[in-house]
Amino acid sequence: MKIGLLGAGAVGQSVGALLVGSGWCDEVRVASGSEVSARGLVTDLEDLTQVTRSPVRVALAAPDTMRDCDALVLSPRAKFTNTATRDVRMAGLTANAPLIAALARQLTGYPGVAVMVTNPVDILTRLFAEVSGCPRVLGVGAATDTARYHLTLARLLRVPTGAVQGHVIGEHGDAAVICASTTTVHGRLAPVPVQRVRDELAARPRRISAGIGRTRSGPAGAVLTALTHALGLTDGVTELSTRQDGGVWLGMPVAYTAGTPTLCPPPLDASEAAQLAASTEKLHTAYHQLDKEI
Repeated sequence: MKIGLLGAGAVGQSVGALLVGSGWCDEVRVASGSEVSARGLVTDLEDLTQVTRSPVRVALAAPDTMRDCDALVLSPRAKFTNTATRDVRMAGLTANAPLIAALARQLTGYPGVAVMVTNPVDILTRLFAEVSGCPRVLGVGAATDTARYHLTLARLLRVPTGAVQGHVIGEHGDAAVICASTTTVHGRLAPVPVQRVRDELAARPRRISAGIGRTRSGPAGAVLTALTHALGLTDGVTELSTRQDGGVWLGMPVAYTAGTPTLCPPPLDASEAAQLAASTEKLHTAYHQLDKEI
């Protein structure tokens, strides 16, 4: 099984290390807009294979040579300074969309699984899918949001994280929908301090960026989960950005059985449904405002 990494930044580096360390794939191929970065990551991962005695091969590659990969991880990032203090992920749309569209044209008709990481992930997942024609494009983001939700709520209610069951869906960003009405703790509906949770969900990525420059470990873990589920190595439910009715892409729970996905939208109360509708309209509008010449 071959996995292609397109992007050698913080998440690409972390995903590469997880793939080499876990050892379930045969080969990892690395491409980047900077050949220096790609060669550096390949060299570093080669060292890791030797230190850990990993059987995974690591190689430098170009995007258009990755068509025989079973899956691609798309995490390139354009060079730009993000000065936004609100809706931070959406601020990367203008800079990153041309990069993703160019990759999609290089990979037109790619038949494998493509996992989008680059923000704003929901819109760029849709862009890559529609430009490339790839039938299996997934975006990560909602899985990280949901993991942060479980962690935050467990700490606020002083329970183990494993006792919390609930989802964060919709846009990966400020408009994410916390499904408080169906969240349970130890199997029972739980009181969710939604604003306190929302404040912490917004603070966590800022805290990571302030400390180490980029979020990496959480998104990399979400990528690995998406890959193992979509490739049929693991059964279970994970939150992914996928195509919804009306053509918009946003985060929803997806159940996988032997690599076959089933969308599992959670029940919503009136407030949550209204939030999801607003998020859907926002993503749809932003997508159609993209410069179609990119």
